[in-house]
Amino acid sequence: MASLSLKHNSLFPALLLFFFFSVPLTCLCQAANSSATSSTINIKTTSSPSSNETSLKGVRGCGNGLHPIYRYLCDRRAAWGIILETLASAGFLFSMGLLLGLLFWYIWLCASSKRQRSSIGGTVACTSLFLFATAGVFALTFSFIIRLTDQTCPTRIFLFSVLFSLAFSCLLARCLALLGFAAARGWGEPAVALGLFTVQVIISTQWLILVLVRDKRPCEYSQAEFAMLQIYVLCILMISFILSMHFLHRSCSTYSYSYTGPANVQGRVQASVVFLTLLLSVCIWVVWITMLTRGNPEKGRRPQWDDPVLSIALVANGWVLLMGHGLSQVSFLCRGEGKSKDAPLSFAGWTSPSADITGLESQKEGRENGSFENDSENRRGKKLCSFTSG
Repeated sequence: MASLSLKHNSLFPALLLFFFFSVPLTCLCQAANSSATSSTINIKTTSSPSSNETSLKGVRGCGNGLHPIYRYLCDRRAAWGIILETLASAGFLFSMGLLLGLLFWYIWLCASSKRQRSSIGGTVACTSLFLFATAGVFALTFSFIIRLTDQTCPTRIFLFSVLFSLAFSCLLARCLALLGFAAARGWGEPAVALGLFTVQVIISTQWLILVLVRDKRPCEYSQAEFAMLQIYVLCILMISFILSMHFLHRSCSTYSYSYTGPANVQGRVQASVVFLTLLLSVCIWVVWITMLTRGNPEKGRRPQWDDPVLSIALVANGWVLLMGHGLSQVSFLCRGEGKSKDAPLSFAGWTSPSADITGLESQKEGRENGSFENDSENRRGKKLCSFTSG
């Protein structure tokens, strides 16, 4: 029975990834032969309001005056867009709700207890950045459901790598804090995350400046070029995954027989959750990069499946990040367990176990201590006996 349960637990992430990627792509395959306009997606499309093709006609679910670039937001025959925008909207609202709830809870905590404010302030700030990045990942899905234009292209190029770098940088900073690195303690945790995040902002900004400003070319990219722009994000993801694996091994192989037992259990739970979140994220990134660069050309679905694959990757990874780390970290903080690894030792208000015994409230001097008197009398007696015998 134990082996069967382990097999089921190992198959659950694979089944979850298969569900996220198979359902929208199945809907896309069913809609590929039903309309001629959905068979090709021009990468160099421009959205000019004065164009003749500015409205949709005969598309079930869409109005006649809707621009063709918004087709997949409402086309019932290509249901992948409707499914993904529903999941993305729910994830965005859930992320923003957690973010606002965490901020209000921390404000109330600061007003009620100044001691806890300094201990978990950095963790709350890093978690808020992570939830903000997760909400941005869900919102970015709409730019991939909408067709590629000169307006959506810079948004895709810049925000895809920037938002994921912020989310994975927060996970990396959290792993460093759990492992005990001094630079990631307290307010150093969000500082480390922002420092790593700034590097990707510079990389994405430099690409846009070189293409749009210096070369004055239209914003367009190949699938391989888009994947190459994510190399720094992949480095952060892999380093975070290795650190989470190391922390999980250390927390599971360390046993404590002291009063810190509950803290060790909480550390094991955090290590397991962070490791599972990063493991699923690695699987999602391997799948979408493989599909974008190898799978779609081999299947002959290069233009049609590119945007759906990236949209599915955004939604799937967004929910993994939200449920795996965002929700669990907020619950740890609200229960007061998240500060156990980060808060410094404080002996304020500590009392001796013998403080309740009468007669022991004040510190006694040597003459008032009975044991001291008996010890001194015994020593004098021994000296006297040795003097008389000599």
